[in-house]
Amino acid sequence: MIDTHAHIYLSQFDNDRTEAIQRAIETGVKAILLPNIDMSSVAPLMELCKNHPNFCYPMAGLHPTSVKKDYKIQLAHIAQQIEKHNIIAIGETGIDLYWDKSTLKEQIKAFEHQITLAIKHNLPIVIHARNSMEEIFNVLDKYKSNLPKGVFHCFSGTLEQAKRVLDYGMYIGIGGVATFKNGGLNEIIEKTPLSKIVVETDSPYLAPTPHRGKRNESAYIKLIVEKVAIIKDLSFQEIADSTTKNALTLFSKINTTPKIN
Repeated sequence: MIDTHAHIYLSQFDNDRTEAIQRAIETGVKAILLPNIDMSSVAPLMELCKNHPNFCYPMAGLHPTSVKKDYKIQLAHIAQQIEKHNIIAIGETGIDLYWDKSTLKEQIKAFEHQITLAIKHNLPIVIHARNSMEEIFNVLDKYKSNLPKGVFHCFSGTLEQAKRVLDYGMYIGIGGVATFKNGGLNEIIEKTPLSKIVVETDSPYLAPTPHRGKRNESAYIKLIVEKVAIIKDLSFQEIADSTTKNALTLFSKINTTPKIN
């Protein structure tokens, strides 16, 4: 399995980060992909990847909730990371209108800038969409003739919106919400082709049942795979193999061991 989205470089893991990584490995996780948040998270993220090469992989991006007055400085710093490090994706980026609608104009500009970075460097994009699906679609439509590969991380939209994501050729990221009693993802998982699903934890957030409300970690990816297997009426191994293959296809710069035929 590959955890395609986790923030295990954050302070919530300062007391047991190595142990959490070991638990993930023992569960069958072959790689953890790390989206960036802003300038402040670059150093701990890169340090973690340095300490765990070919297991932890870095992305470079400016999270939409971190888009403030200094966003142009932030974006310049993010762009430097692509030149300095073996970045596997641009992310996480996108638009978030749950916390602050007043920065929509700046969020759109930052999102568009990061899409152009992805195009320039031939990298996939990892999209954060919260209360903002239509705004994000409006931006993506501008680049439709040259749109990079990508994933809608922690997808929480409607079935129609999921179909539109697939029309862009992008993947659906499924996380812990899929295990919630009223998560609302069953039909979306059922009707999304398995070839377009990747799994993620978003650690330390959104821990799956039965750990809901507690700190999430990459070892819990197994619970998400199990849930997808139940909904798809397929074996655990089929879901693990397929989502791993999808992750390796989407994030083609990963140099890890799993080879799924």
